[in-house]
Amino acid sequence: MIVRRFAPPLLASALVSGCMVGPDYLGPPNAAPRASAATAFLRADRTTPAYHPADDWWKAFDDRVLTDLVETAFANSPSIDMAQARLRQARAAYAGSRANLRPQGSASAVAAQARLGLGDTDSINDGLRSAASAAEDLTGLPVEAPSVPNHVSTDLYNAAFDASWEIDIFGGNRRAAEQSAAQAEAAEAALADAQVQLAAETAQAYVSLRSSQQQLAIARHSAELQQTSLNLTRQQAEQGTASDLDIARLETQLATTKADVPVLESEVEQGLNRLAVLCGLEPGELDARLKSPRSVPRPPHKVAIGDPAEMLRRRPDIRQAERKLAAGNAAIGQAVAQYFPKITLIGLASSGSTDADKLFDAGSLTLLGGPTLQWNVLSFGRTAARVEQAQAGFDAALAQYRQSVLSALEDAESSLSEFRHRQQNVSHLAEADAAASKAAELMRQMQEAGTVSVIDVLDVERQRLQAERGLAQGQAQLTNAFIALEKSLGLGWRPLLAPPPPEPKLALR
Repeated sequence: MIVRRFAPPLLASALVSGCMVGPDYLGPPNAAPRASAATAFLRADRTTPAYHPADDWWKAFDDRVLTDLVETAFANSPSIDMAQARLRQARAAYAGSRANLRPQGSASAVAAQARLGLGDTDSINDGLRSAASAAEDLTGLPVEAPSVPNHVSTDLYNAAFDASWEIDIFGGNRRAAEQSAAQAEAAEAALADAQVQLAAETAQAYVSLRSSQQQLAIARHSAELQQTSLNLTRQQAEQGTASDLDIARLETQLATTKADVPVLESEVEQGLNRLAVLCGLEPGELDARLKSPRSVPRPPHKVAIGDPAEMLRRRPDIRQAERKLAAGNAAIGQAVAQYFPKITLIGLASSGSTDADKLFDAGSLTLLGGPTLQWNVLSFGRTAARVEQAQAGFDAALAQYRQSVLSALEDAESSLSEFRHRQQNVSHLAEADAAASKAAELMRQMQEAGTVSVIDVLDVERQRLQAERGLAQGQAQLTNAFIALEKSLGLGWRPLLAPPPPEPKLALR
């Protein structure tokens, strides 16, 4: 009767339950209208083709060791494990918020023995014994006195099932699910961003290691040449053809070069340690594989960068900021829904008996059902504070989104500028290296002809090694600039966790 009486208003509530209070999310604002409309980056080389580059940009180096290191880092790095755990946590929270939209129920069963105390029965038993004694005196026959126990034991059996379903008329629970969904998507973007950061850090650490190894080899070779030049100068001084000033100058150069060697050796060891930790390994585990020097990997001659709008859509940190903005918008609706009443359908079925065989008899069954109304009419002040708090959170997320967009544009434009100028720098360093090599070759020819001394040849060779060292440093800086460019474009990630299964559609939407 109760359910039948309330059926019409409940049906009306169900019909309007698709309406949700609070602002609907319409997407992020255009935080950079000029960049979004641009067909190319401001600092880009106009000859650079504008097409989508490969996500696994490190493969462009054609360095199998580097590729294996990045894959190892993706598989073992604690930073990736943390991001994956946070994503699973956010997805579980979303599943929980979706479950809140469905009916809730629980069942219970009890089988117990009750012991009921009857109080102090000693006086009663004393009276019964006195009465029995008096009867024996009157009849001359033995009379056994009855005894009253001080407790009574009985078995109790109970089974119950209760269910409830909140009719989400004003959408508070659906806004909560909407917020959880956006937070889960933000966690997914955070995982992608962790991969972007890790790939770039691993590649830069590898380049730094190879550069340090190359610099160390050049420094050792330079020290050997300077030592030879010093020995020859000392011999000439003994013959009176060289001065003490020449010896002092060469000793200074040799000591300076030797001082570079332990510093570079330390840089090599630090690079090995850094790469091991980035790969989720203990320091020293990569020494055997990486200790042999190799050249610094070179970036490709042409780099595809796309346009600013594409970059803004692709960068994971921007997608993360946008999803947090959507979550903040849903939080406003969730807070506004607290102004309105909640209607919940409840049902209870319970059966109790002292006899297990009669537990489910009709006479033992109790049924209760109907709607309940809850409205915190005296809490509007607290609700207003929650709404204001949610609005402020949304405003902060909006500012963070704008900041992420502007920072991403700055990062990309600065990286493009750095890469372009590093290319020019390496071009000039290569010219200097070629000139120094040519001078060294001419000096060797002149030495063979007997027109220059060995010391002159060694001095030119030292200059050639300096030019070679400068070119090696410039090439490493150019490669790192390429890595920074790929990172600024938001490249270097791939899905590591399977997407969650689609949720079934609810009847009340």
